[in-house]
Amino acid sequence: MFNPNDFPKPILITVNGISLEVFEAGNANGGKPIVLCHGWPEHAFSWRYQLAALADAGYHVIVPNQRGYGNSTRPVAVEDYDLDHLAGDLVALLDHYGYADATFIGHDWGAMVVWGLTLLHPTRVNKLINLSVPYMDRGTMPWLEFLEAILGSDSYFVHFNRQPGVADAIFAANTMQFLRNLYRKNVPPTEPRPGMALINLANAETPRGEPIMGDEELAVFVAAFEASGFTGSINWYRNLDRNWQRLADVDPIIQQPALMIYGNHDSVQRSPNLPMFVPNVEVLSFDCGHWIQQEKPNETNQAILNWLKRHDSV
Repeated sequence: MFNPNDFPKPILITVNGISLEVFEAGNANGGKPIVLCHGWPEHAFSWRYQLAALADAGYHVIVPNQRGYGNSTRPVAVEDYDLDHLAGDLVALLDHYGYADATFIGHDWGAMVVWGLTLLHPTRVNKLINLSVPYMDRGTMPWLEFLEAILGSDSYFVHFNRQPGVADAIFAANTMQFLRNLYRKNVPPTEPRPGMALINLANAETPRGEPIMGDEELAVFVAAFEASGFTGSINWYRNLDRNWQRLADVDPIIQQPALMIYGNHDSVQRSPNLPMFVPNVEVLSFDCGHWIQQEKPNETNQAILNWLKRHDSV
């Protein structure tokens, strides 16, 4: 288990009209920046096992709590969480440190932002590594409509949009229980139940499977969301169609070297056409669930460092 006291103390950095809570390690302004982008409902602390390993390898590791999370700014307007704003925060973070470009690593929603950042600002991304969530090609149908057709109205992607505020309130009323029940591994399969699965999870008194972290680690996430609530982070989901529109005239091909890491037991679907849109991608799979870098920290670190070593020398 990881002692939260070993995680760096944050600084607040003003970028793109907001403040970001940023944790960092390694050789500041040393010319090898790497930015780690967390997912939902997570926190910069989700990269606790990667930060020191990357810093020890000579990187300047920059780990923001992105807008809506932790002590970073939580704007009220839903549209302030669209891809332009989320990618703009990361570009402004590079500007703050004086970097022309960086390597970006994303997990879950952080991966979606890293894919989008690379499309919108290709000169600012030299390499990218994403975990769990693959590139989502734009297709012909707006993403929310597409997901509703595939997954139904009880999908949390759809529910967050069609019933704004409902899930936010339930998660906030059951923060400890929700996060404890969510951050699990080896969860046995069950028959699908009616209703929105994450709301059912937040209301479940007994967790299933095994915890992926100790109580002290979990307490970091719980304290952060008890302070911030969930609405800002859920607003990322409420921009799916706005993001789909934004990418209409953007070149959809990502040319940078990329590494995609899947969990074999993750419920997120793999992309069958990933090499079509990301021709320079390598793919790895670990025997784990969704919380890849927390479930398999050593394997994740080794894979990232090996891949970076090969591509940094090119």
